[in-house]
Amino acid sequence: MAMAERVDEVLRAGKAPNFHGLVVMRGGEVVLERYGAGPDHRLGEDLGHVVFDRDTLHDVRSVSKSVVGLLYGIALGEGLVPEPGEGLVRQFAEYPDLVADPERAHLTIEHALTMTLGLEWNEDAPYTSPANSEIAMELAPDRYRYVLERPVVEEAGRRWLYCGGATALLGGVIARGTGKPLEEYAETALFRPLGIGDFHWSKGDDGLAMAAAGLRLRPLDLAAVGRLVLDGGRDIVPGGWITEMLTPRVVIEGEFRYGYQWYIGTGERRQYEGIGNGGQRLLAVPEEDLVVAVTAGEYDRDMVSATTVLDAVLGR
Repeated sequence: MAMAERVDEVLRAGKAPNFHGLVVMRGGEVVLERYGAGPDHRLGEDLGHVVFDRDTLHDVRSVSKSVVGLLYGIALGEGLVPEPGEGLVRQFAEYPDLVADPERAHLTIEHALTMTLGLEWNEDAPYTSPANSEIAMELAPDRYRYVLERPVVEEAGRRWLYCGGATALLGGVIARGTGKPLEEYAETALFRPLGIGDFHWSKGDDGLAMAAAGLRLRPLDLAAVGRLVLDGGRDIVPGGWITEMLTPRVVIEGEFRYGYQWYIGTGERRQYEGIGNGGQRLLAVPEEDLVVAVTAGEYDRDMVSATTVLDAVLGR
């Protein structure tokens, strides 16, 4: 059965009830597009029933992190941000007490890139609860201080722990180094060169872009980001950074690894992935010259719809 037939069969059978959008690219060309309808949210704001098409923006949630990884690489190539091995806390000199704390002196930007900060952090609670560290960060008067002053629970670099706060810090490093708000730098350095004219990056109450989860893109443009990665960055992201970013650096579990803000599958099918709450997926498979972008509405739930559609695309 062909890919389109498999996907259409899944959708007809109601096996992906919260499916919103799918774009598949092979060899740089769109080979399949499908869109759905249903209730949606913008970072918790109820958008009601939405009929999706190729022009509808959609939360990509934590796929935003993978985009931030690209933005850091662009800024690094321009000499605007420190190297990954540079000290992290010193980039936030407005907190002299934290800069002087010997427990935090060994933290580097690389520890943020790999989510191995060794700080207390918990995103297991729903993303509607202040018990979730990312939500608590958004509610705090100063997001950067909130992250940097978390209690040290282990040596940095030893263990991967999912941490939106790490990406928030990277967003701060990029904004400070480039002299532009994160969303403005994203527009000029990445989106405009890719031909992406319509996007939105939600902001917190402090007016700062929510680096970890606030990006909204069309699925078509999300796929274009994946294609850029497979193309080695073209003239937009330094090719050397793409290689560094996608190098497996820390074990998550099984054959799953983490690079610099990207998930890396090292099993039978080498693949690179951005994953977001609700079923937002960006998958790049180099051996098959394949990019898949999926959006869905299963926020704070098992992401059955996105997984089912991806399985249909990949013939699993």
